[in-house]
This record gives sequence, structure tokens and C-alpha cells, in this order.
Amino acid sequence: MSVIDQVWLEDVLSKMKHKLEWISEKSKDKIPYTTINGDHDDKAFVDPDNLWDGLSFWTNGFFAGMMWQMYHETGQQRYADIAKNTEVLLDQTFDSFYGLHHDVGFMWLPTAVANYRLTKDPDAKRRSLHAATLLAGRFNPVGKFIRAWNDFPGRDNRGWVIIDCMFNIPLLYWASEETGDPRYGQIAEMHANTVMNNFIRPNGSSEHIVEFNPFTGDKVRIYGGQGYADGSAWTRGQGWALYGFVMSYKHTQNQSYLDTAIRVADYFISQVPESGLIPIDFDQPATPPLEDSTAAAIASCGLIELAHILGDDHGDKYLATALKLLKTQCDLRCDWSKESDAFLTHCSANYHEDSPHYPIIYGDYYLLEALLKLKGDDLYLW
Repeated sequence: MSVIDQVWLEDVLSKMKHKLEWISEKSKDKIPYTTINGDHDDKAFVDPDNLWDGLSFWTNGFFAGMMWQMYHETGQQRYADIAKNTEVLLDQTFDSFYGLHHDVGFMWLPTAVANYRLTKDPDAKRRSLHAATLLAGRFNPVGKFIRAWNDFPGRDNRGWVIIDCMFNIPLLYWASEETGDPRYGQIAEMHANTVMNNFIRPNGSSEHIVEFNPFTGDKVRIYGGQGYADGSAWTRGQGWALYGFVMSYKHTQNQSYLDTAIRVADYFISQVPESGLIPIDFDQPATPPLEDSTAAAIASCGLIELAHILGDDHGDKYLATALKLLKTQCDLRCDWSKESDAFLTHCSANYHEDSPHYPIIYGDYYLLEALLKLKGDDLYLW
């Protein structure tokens, strides 16, 4: 197995924890997504004309997830208190309802479920089961998939499914494990099977969006979504697929999920450039040289988990690639200063956005998770 440079790891974790000490205090009342002039923005608001934004925004669990990781790492109560603040604020989204979507796993796994795992807080359990039940309610039993997004004017997306939801279904696995009710886990597995059979291509790459007929379950077409083009390989989506199928394997021990994770990981590794800097899409043009640090961080987490599962004989190449990605990001794409509340600098949400490189909170979360995995001390939130 590849040797982890412990001096390097201790150094970057020390810098990250030092920076999080003051960021956590500065942003303790916020739910950040990105930075504006170096300062965290804040999604802790309700816009009645755009319920998808503000408190219902899909990334709103990640800052709290960082705080729970820090609480688990340091034992300092203030990190738990900051995380619980987000959890309480998100209660308003249950009341408004219409802003909620398929990404409730991203919102409540790093908040309420993390809280319950660590403290057994009964309110955290209630919130977690509420979110899981909402997610289960999006299941289409004919097509055996969880519907993505809600209604958009001028677009019929009742049969749309996205690779990202492989990260939401662990909320359903958790609900079954916690309650003993198999329905949640059955929905998760049926969705994972649909994704496995309809998203993962022969070369191991993944679609971003697949449309099904919501009345018959027939596959209709694919969309490039946030990647370069239809049929291309959006790198963050490859990370969702890689780590997502690892998660489903960890919850079910279904060998087909592990085999799928390995196929996606092997494809990902084959596409990593010599520089270690991950593009937004593996099929994008060489110029402009657009990157996505979030894809590197997410894939690193999945690769480390895969290496742990496969062990010394088969896991070395996955750990070696994760180390390469993380060292590249920490050395070249991290801001360790007090000039910015963020860490990763070259994140991207969409290949076709006008300004593709900026901080995004889930990039920072997965960077922290990956480094703690290397240390052997992460809190597994999924």
C-alpha cells in the first residue's frame, strides 16, 4: 500500500484546523456556499419568490458537516454548537416544503444525522427521519428511481434522474438501519440499481442526467447537465458515482455496487492528467484549461474508502491517486491565509458558467473529510 507522508499530512491538517478555528467563529451564524470578496456568503434566509435558494439550497449541510468533523476531531463543544445552529435553521424548510428537493440527503446527513450519531439527540433523529421520509416520497415505483428537482417553468422533468442522488440515498439506508423498517433501504437499492444499469457506460464513465418516462419507466434520453456536452464525463459527476457506489456497498454489502465503484474509479484514474489538476469535464477542450477542485476532493474520498475496502493487495492504486490529487490541491489550489474564508480556490459548479473558478463549500468539506480519512480519524457521515 502507498505510504502516506505523515509530515505532509500533519502539516496540512494543522493549517486546516488552525484556519477553521477563526473561520468557525467568524461564520458561526452563517450557512455558507461561497465567498464574496473573501468573506463567506450566507444562505440563512428565505426568499418567498425563490424557495430553492436561501435555506432550501442543496449545499446547506456542508458547513455544519465541517463543524461536526472538527468536533469529532478536537472534542471542542463550540463546533457542535455551531453545527446545531444550522440544524435548527433548516427546520424552516420543513414548514415551507415547496423549496425541498432530492438533495435532502446532502442537507441532513451532515447535520441532523451526524448530530444523532454523535449525541443521540432525539430532535436530531426526528429531523433526520422527516427528511428521509420526504426523500422516499420522491420515489417513482414504475421506473424505480428518485425524481430529481421540482417543476421548472417550460420544462417537464418529472422523469429526470441525476447521478448526484447516489449521495442522497445513504439517508434512506440510515433510516432503515435506525428504524428497522426495510422500505427506506429498499427504495435506495432500487434507485441504485436503476443508476447502475442506466448511467454507467461500458468504459466506466457516468452520465449526469437521464430522463425516464415517468408513466412507463422507459429510458428516454440523456443530458450533459453541468458537464461539457451530452455524453461527456463531468468530473464531479464521476466523483458522485465513484463514492456513491462505495457508499451503497458499505450499507448493503452488494458486490455489484463495489464492482461498479471499481469500474468508475478505474475510468477516473485513467483520465487524471499528469498535473493532478482535475478538469471540469474529462471530455472538455484543452483550452480554456478549466478545473474543478471539488471533483478532485470528492473523488479522493471515494478512492480512499475503496482502498480501505480492497486492502493492501488491490487498493494501492486508488490510494496513490487520492494522495496525488490531494497533494496537488493542497500545494497549488488552497488558500491558507486570512484573506479568504475558503480553502479551495478553483471550484466549479457548471462547465458553461461565466466565471468557473471560485470557492464552494462542499469542496472544502470533502477536502477536510479526505485528509481526516488519511489520518484514519474521519467521522463517516454517509
